[in-house]
Amino acid sequence: MAVTVLLADDHAIVSQGLEALLRPRFDVVGHVRDGRALVAAAETLSPDVVVTDISMPGLNGLEAIRQIKKSKPGIVTIVLTMHTEPTVVSEALKAGASGYVVKTSAVEELGTAVQEALKGRTYITPLLATDLFSLLIEGASSGSDRLTPRQREVLQLIAEGRTMKEVATILSISPRTAESHKYDMMEVLGCKTTADLIHHAINMNMVSP
Repeated sequence: MAVTVLLADDHAIVSQGLEALLRPRFDVVGHVRDGRALVAAAETLSPDVVVTDISMPGLNGLEAIRQIKKSKPGIVTIVLTMHTEPTVVSEALKAGASGYVVKTSAVEELGTAVQEALKGRTYITPLLATDLFSLLIEGASSGSDRLTPRQREVLQLIAEGRTMKEVATILSISPRTAESHKYDMMEVLGCKTTADLIHHAINMNMVSP
């Protein structure tokens, strides 16, 4: 039986290209364009593998991986992205990713990452492995581990320019609760303004500057 793969990238042309490349070896069961759609599709389709970008609207790829691994721990997740910062690789592995490949790598590398992950191994593109090893020795962190999953969701939406009312609607919480999460984050991260929060979101690669 063919291995089933679900793709997530906010650029449709990228997903279509990946599907064409993967189809000879895997059964691509769908592609989505944002993190929330990815979580929903993973729940419905239960693919063997999810290949996702990090920078996506509404919910970034790392948060989507965290949610998928919580509800469907058996799904293997691979990150395919332009982000090459060692801290981002570290965050992806902490989130539950079994592979990390950059989009500038050879096409064959993604297939290798999927196959290695299915064997229970972790695959990191050789381009970043050395830098990641140095980071792990230093014990550096992006700071996202100081926030709760809900706080990270709220932070991304704030950084995308959503009003607190919109944040509350998207997350199905009250505006008061959304505001509470915002001010709790400001205290945890040492922020004085919303601009400071957005700066942290950029540093955590939740949104692009």
